[in-house]
Amino acid sequence: MSHGHFIWNELTTRNAEAAVHFYKATLGWTFEVMPMEGGGTYYTARDGEAYVAGIFTMEGKYFEGVPEHWFSYIEVDDVDRRAALFAEAGGCVARAPWDIPNVGRIAVVQDAGGAYVGLMKPIAR
Repeated sequence: MSHGHFIWNELTTRNAEAAVHFYKATLGWTFEVMPMEGGGTYYTARDGEAYVAGIFTMEGKYFEGVPEHWFSYIEVDDVDRRAALFAEAGGCVARAPWDIPNVGRIAVVQDAGGAYVGLMKPIAR
C-alpha cells in the first residue's frame, strides 16, 4: 500500500473513443475495455505491461458544465475516514464514497482551496 501517494490518473472527456485513438497514436498506449456500472465504457490504458491511466466519456449530472480534464487519485488507508477528514479540515466531499467492483473504494473530495482529487483504496493487489 502506498498511502498518501498519487496512484491513478484518468481522462474525463466528451469523446473517449477519439481520446483512445489520440493516445494510441501519440504515446503508443494500448487499451482494454471495461464496462462501467450503469452503462458506458471505461478504457484502461497500458504502456507495455503497466496500467497507466483510464479514459471515459463524461455523461450525466455529475459532469454538467465540467470541461474535459485529467483527474488524479491518491491512495489512502480508509476512504470514508479520509473523506470525512477533508470535510473537517475545511474541504468537502463532492461525491460520497462508493465501491467499484474489482477496483476498490473511491470518493471525490475538494480541498480547502477548491481543488478536486479522488481518494482510492484499491482492492488487494
